[in-house]
Amino acid sequence: MSEDIIDKEEQNDENTPVAENQHSDYKPADTKNESVKHQLSGMYQNWFLDYASYVILERAVPHINDGLKPVQRRILHSMKRLDDGRYNKVANIVGHTMQFHPHGDASIGDALVQLGQKDLLIDCQGNWGNILTGDGAAAPRYIEARLSKFALDVVFNPKTTEWQSSYDGRNKEPITLPVKFPLLLAQGVEGIAVGLSSKILPHNFNDLCNASIAYLRKEEFKSDPDVQTGGSIGVSRYNDGERVGVVKVRAKINKLVNKTLAITEIPYGKTTSSLIESILKAVEKGKIKVRKVDDNTAEKVEILVHLAPGVSSDKTLDALYAFTDCEVSISPNCCVIDARKPHFLTVSDVLKKSVNNTLSLLRQELEIRKGELLENLHFASLEKIFIEERIYKDVRFEQSENMDAACAHIDERLTPFYPQFIREVTKEDILKLMEIKMARILKFNKDKADENIARIKEEIEDINDKLAHIIDYTINWYEMLKEKYGKNYPRRTELRNFDTIEAAKVVEANEKLYINREEGFIGTSLKKDEFVANCSDIDDVIIFYKDGKYKVVRVTDKMFVGKNVLYVNVFKKNDKRTIYNVVYRDGKEGFHYIERFNITSITRDREYDVTQGTPGSRIVYFTANPNGEAEVIKITLKPNPRIKKIIYEKDFSDINIKGRQSMGNILSKYEVHKIALKQRGGSTLGGRKVWFDHDVLRLNYDERGQYLGEFQSDDINLIVKEKGKFYNTKFDLNNHSDP
Repeated sequence: MSEDIIDKEEQNDENTPVAENQHSDYKPADTKNESVKHQLSGMYQNWFLDYASYVILERAVPHINDGLKPVQRRILHSMKRLDDGRYNKVANIVGHTMQFHPHGDASIGDALVQLGQKDLLIDCQGNWGNILTGDGAAAPRYIEARLSKFALDVVFNPKTTEWQSSYDGRNKEPITLPVKFPLLLAQGVEGIAVGLSSKILPHNFNDLCNASIAYLRKEEFKSDPDVQTGGSIGVSRYNDGERVGVVKVRAKINKLVNKTLAITEIPYGKTTSSLIESILKAVEKGKIKVRKVDDNTAEKVEILVHLAPGVSSDKTLDALYAFTDCEVSISPNCCVIDARKPHFLTVSDVLKKSVNNTLSLLRQELEIRKGELLENLHFASLEKIFIEERIYKDVRFEQSENMDAACAHIDERLTPFYPQFIREVTKEDILKLMEIKMARILKFNKDKADENIARIKEEIEDINDKLAHIIDYTINWYEMLKEKYGKNYPRRTELRNFDTIEAAKVVEANEKLYINREEGFIGTSLKKDEFVANCSDIDDVIIFYKDGKYKVVRVTDKMFVGKNVLYVNVFKKNDKRTIYNVVYRDGKEGFHYIERFNITSITRDREYDVTQGTPGSRIVYFTANPNGEAEVIKITLKPNPRIKKIIYEKDFSDINIKGRQSMGNILSKYEVHKIALKQRGGSTLGGRKVWFDHDVLRLNYDERGQYLGEFQSDDINLIVKEKGKFYNTKFDLNNHSDP
């Protein structure tokens, strides 16, 4: 207890404020000092940081050289040690890996299953689970695995591997495996450490080979994500895989019939179960109308979404992307271990480092092979001279007193031939000559020996040529991999540019908006009051007041808005065709102004003003026109001897459409008695594109169904039925055509 007590004077010193121009005297706890080892500062400095570093370096984040986490590297190393060409029980592999991995068998088994499901390094046999449905693999005792041919070609080479002692010192394990391929980008990775995380999306095998070749040729390259689950992906904001990047992934949805949608591919990271659950939640919230959902997934995804009667399949398809997991956003985070430290890189940086590492490994392999051939050539030359000169039959050699004397004699006999050798003859070389068996000497053939030496020299020349053109040799390596394995890894994910789906346009209008003008309330729960419009729970409502004020609020069950309401309706953001025609009086006795404006964007719950803000201002005429219609109004002035004409007309089409902050044009400087509608007018915004949705037999402006054309305000539609009857109608959205 005495060790945990801090002296009061020390406390006072620590709490003393430090001058601005002076440094603090605080020093981190000395973890080597036993007196402070178990204090909070000491524990934080030592234990927590050690743990964080351990998780980052030894568990969660992959290494830049081979693209593997430690547990994955140890699994592959164990499988290589066990490899005899046949399948091994996963339980046996897990047990063998525990020699190198200081954790439980469950973590090893899970990591092995994840590696196997990527279908790149491990050849699986048995039930290894399903990434589409989320079903787990069978128990380790029931499934088997072996290294794939690709892994044997690309991942292993003990001659170029750096080794270290295992955690218990009983075995050797690789620091990193000599992987000659951008494995990290091909497999992808996801890991959560202490204070940081790593999320790298998988990329296409052939794309990586092409990008690697392009980099070696000093050409521009690009590699986009490609995931096993398929679907489509938008990479406009991928930002080369950096932390600030975002990609959108969508499921593949096909229209089987008018009332059935089929989901055949799902977004990355989702399963059929989680996808169906998100659809059912959207149905419960009233976002979409679906009769039932069937899951027929087996080897391939097949989710059937049966629509309710009177529901547009095109609208529902967009709603699935807007309100369910049929569309997800993924934020990549390319964090890797390099030089024992975590680094945040781009996908291009990872590819460049991988290609440079591959080139270095290939050069190292060639140099090792060249060294082996030079040794073979050296000994072959020694052996040829030793046998041809019959040094083994020399009397001095046969009568040598000891081994040193025999070696000295051989060395003396070989001295005239030293210029022919590629290096100095050592005692080890002479001892090796003395180990040649008599049977080999008797079967010696000069022609075959010369042929062997020539073959070795030819191979050395070939290696020298490859070393001199190492870039071309590396390019040939990637081309070989692409030709040999590329056909097994076609692109599964379609690259697309996604249009942003506005949720307000595709959500089902499952609510009704009402207003109680006497009490000043609006909401969806006022069933007995005045009906305004159909709406959804995510819609906004615009409210105009008689004094010229207006604002936008969210749809709620019940909200007090005041008793001075002039107009209320559902507000559509970025709607440039809804035009408001307004005449207002500035102040109690001011001029009358006329204006036309639209409202495309607005801050919710903030109050704005149509008028100039003069006290006593009031709107005297107001219309909201969904297609920019401009009517003619009749103005009646109060009798005045100075006015010759007290009744005149004004056409709104003569007024330019301006922003909502415009004060408008002067309509009259005199007192107005009355303003009335004289004649309804047409649209001043030009033609409007119209579509016909065959599912619900209605017109729409949202690009759903068959495009009919661009219509002017005075145009009409010709509708011809199957039985030969026909009639004309305007392109009003409320029109419903019978089958």
